[in-house]
Amino acid sequence: MTQAVRRTPSPRNPRALINSVLNSDGKPHPRENTLVAVTVVLGLLAFISSAFDNLHLLSSWSGLVGILTGAWGQFVSATTGERFLLIIGLGAASIGFFLGMAHGGLFGGVIG
Repeated sequence: MTQAVRRTPSPRNPRALINSVLNSDGKPHPRENTLVAVTVVLGLLAFISSAFDNLHLLSSWSGLVGILTGAWGQFVSATTGERFLLIIGLGAASIGFFLGMAHGGLFGGVIG
């Protein structure tokens, strides 16, 4: 029985590894991959900055934007690898957003 041959990327080439995960169908997806990268970066920023209660503006705003870009990325994603990383980024952005809201919110201390 014939089966599809899958080439495994070399561990020495991280670009090939990222390409094989995000573009597993063999087609380039620049818009979707950009949304994945932005969501993951904003999610990490929101999650890490939410550990400090005086950075609530940064964590709440980056979390909110990360949630919105992740939701749009889920809507237009083409591969399972993109969806997997989007969920990781969305989870981190949501936690950062909610902790930022608990520490003071989007405008806490700026307006008023």
